[in-house]
Amino acid sequence: MQVFTIGHSNLTLEDFLERLKQHHITALADVRSHPYSRYLPHFNQKELKTALKKANIAYVFLGQELGARPNNLECYVRGQARYDKIAATPEFKTGLERLQKGAEQYNIALMCAEQDPMTCHRAILVCPHLQQQGIQVQHITKTGALEAHTDLEKRLLKQHKLDQYLPENQTQIQLALFTDAMASKTRSYEDLLQEAYQLQANKIAYVDPKTEDDVLQESKPMVQDGLDRFLMTQLEHFMKTII
Repeated sequence: MQVFTIGHSNLTLEDFLERLKQHHITALADVRSHPYSRYLPHFNQKELKTALKKANIAYVFLGQELGARPNNLECYVRGQARYDKIAATPEFKTGLERLQKGAEQYNIALMCAEQDPMTCHRAILVCPHLQQQGIQVQHITKTGALEAHTDLEKRLLKQHKLDQYLPENQTQIQLALFTDAMASKTRSYEDLLQEAYQLQANKIAYVDPKTEDDVLQESKPMVQDGLDRFLMTQLEHFMKTII
């Protein structure tokens, strides 16, 4: 069983549909929290659904279940969406179940806006859970070529410079000269991948602008307190030098 993903980016409707037909997609699962595009109206939900119907491709909206901007405030920490908290919600689990059942009957593509899946929650939040269920994931790129999610994970490790800690990337000379030190730095592929996912999630996860100002206001007293302590330390040091 496999599932595809695609980012509509700035594609024309014709090119977008061509990518879907190229890979025999029969159903599109829209995982945008808000299924609209300000600059590309053909990707608004109503227009897109109509175009897909003409192309004999089913459309389902899963933005409530698998979107990156949940309404549940418990999924946010200091104003930023937390993917681990989203994944723990009943809605997310329901979305995964619907995908799994749908994949038994349809050739499904998850759709969001970002061109590069590595910068989108569809790859960083949703796809790891699909893989855990034994579903193979392929990302349709802007050119129509495919990138396996396992290859994206290798790219993710490299992006965050974690691939250097893989055992196979340690040379024999390094291992011979610095056995103890290298052993402490060498980590399993699974651990490194989990860290890479978390780093990328922190980088791309949605920040609610309504709470962003509140977070900044909360941080100001802490910054000021730290500055006051620093200045006091410097003053004490100065007084000791002149007495």
